[in-house]
Amino acid sequence: MKAPPPGRYGVRWQNQVRWQDQEMTCRDGTSLASRIWSPEAPGPWPVLLMRQPYGRAIASTITYAHPSWYASHGFQVVVQDVRGKGDSGGEFGGFAQEAADGADSIRWARQLEGSNGQVGCYGFSYQGLTQLLSDDPTAIPDCLAPAMTGLNECCDWAMTGGAHWWALGLGWGLQLAAQRCQRRGDGSGWRAIRRSLETGSFLEEGLGLLERHDPEGMARRWLLEPANGNWPCHRPPPTLLRQPMLLLGGWWDPHLGGILDLWAQSRLAGGLPTLRIGAWSHTNWQGGIDRLQLAFFQHHLLRQPLPPELGAPALLEDASSHRWQAPAAPSSQPVWGLASGGLAAIDSQEGQLLSPQASWGEVILVHDPWRPVPGRGGHLGLDPGPCQRGDIDRRGDVACFTSAPLPRPLRLEGRPRLSIAVEADQPSFDLCAALSVLDSNDASVLQLSTGMARCHRQPGRRSMLLVQLQPLLASLAAGQRLRLSLAGAAWPQIAVNPGNGDDPPGPSGPGHRVISLRLDLQGSSLELMPLLDLDLGAEEDFELNRDLGPDGDPGAN
Repeated sequence: MKAPPPGRYGVRWQNQVRWQDQEMTCRDGTSLASRIWSPEAPGPWPVLLMRQPYGRAIASTITYAHPSWYASHGFQVVVQDVRGKGDSGGEFGGFAQEAADGADSIRWARQLEGSNGQVGCYGFSYQGLTQLLSDDPTAIPDCLAPAMTGLNECCDWAMTGGAHWWALGLGWGLQLAAQRCQRRGDGSGWRAIRRSLETGSFLEEGLGLLERHDPEGMARRWLLEPANGNWPCHRPPPTLLRQPMLLLGGWWDPHLGGILDLWAQSRLAGGLPTLRIGAWSHTNWQGGIDRLQLAFFQHHLLRQPLPPELGAPALLEDASSHRWQAPAAPSSQPVWGLASGGLAAIDSQEGQLLSPQASWGEVILVHDPWRPVPGRGGHLGLDPGPCQRGDIDRRGDVACFTSAPLPRPLRLEGRPRLSIAVEADQPSFDLCAALSVLDSNDASVLQLSTGMARCHRQPGRRSMLLVQLQPLLASLAAGQRLRLSLAGAAWPQIAVNPGNGDDPPGPSGPGHRVISLRLDLQGSSLELMPLLDLDLGAEEDFELNRDLGPDGDPGAN
């Protein structure tokens, strides 16, 4: 393979790249299969290690350049099948297996033929977390680039506001289940799962498929675990958190909270992480980050000068202008209150966003499980990203609150949080929120951020509810308007709440109840909490920004 000509990110090796498969033996005797790409030119080379469950030949090329591209720039690149996946031995046990196997893999990579003993790690999602786990604080990478991942299996991987990620959780779990079928030679099971995903029927039959084909799988366990259940939270060694780290997140990625948490934990441990958040979803990175990532590894493993692209500790891409900029300095952020004469759920133009002191009125919102409000786009959608939702806002079961035209441009940066008093006539309910921008003639209603809270309350009890929305950075122009939309469902992003206090099993069923919500707007507020605390001094500073508890109560864990 002939490498492309030299570019701005350093020497491009003109030699061919070779690859080979090799096995590593873990401390318990289990063999893990790896594919190794190496430059033909004389070494030794630093190693870039990715450990993943999807097949080493794929090598996460859905988001990254092929390993041969990195190898052509002077690295040995190792992509390893984790235990129980691909051609590796053992049984797949999910994240619980990765601390021991990860430490063994780091030691092995340092001793590879052609290695100079230095190891960097990269990867997103599952392979983002594998590089963060080690049961030996001395067996850690020299630098790492975790993307789209998190440490808390509850709020970083499975739930938002006490509600399970239904469509995403099932889809990912069935992908792993299909791989298990393939590994066991179960072609009929593989085809049943594939057919279910292609037709969309997995939204109703997915749990049954997991029960048949991967009953002990991590995804099924997550979907059945209550919000207040026994959720693991992984703890990297402090020595690892202090290593050079490139953290990558996206405004429409469900793991963004985990990346922000990692940034804070690294800083608290004494590290100096580099953070980049783009206008990306989980698998669409708008052209990739490989040049930036290559520059990061060249600087830390090949001792090349720090390029300007890595000079800023944190840069954020504005979702509106697509300009990269530093986080805003701490300052007072706008706060809005909600007001309505009672028609906000039937007339999308009647409800208002205004100053909190002027909030007033109430709205009755009725959730009918026969026709649940759909969830669209955002960070939990099967169609993630910004989207038009004007048709959803015109439904009679969606309450809309819209600001006056902005007198001047407004930069929205932070974690939107709604505080509102709610009373329901059933033991459980959901409140799903969406934040959108309307253009000057209201022809476009562009959704920017979504969030939800699942609540279990005594019927008729009025209490304050907090709804945390997905963090965002977006610029609004003068004349545009901001809108907050509220509904009792976001199907299939989260399961439809049955209203009887049980954890919902998926779509609407004959036992689901109509739920009436009374929204008391007096004292309500929509505010932007800080995205990053640039002066972290104690763990509490970032823990306050984690997901709200299962009942959406202020201060719940």
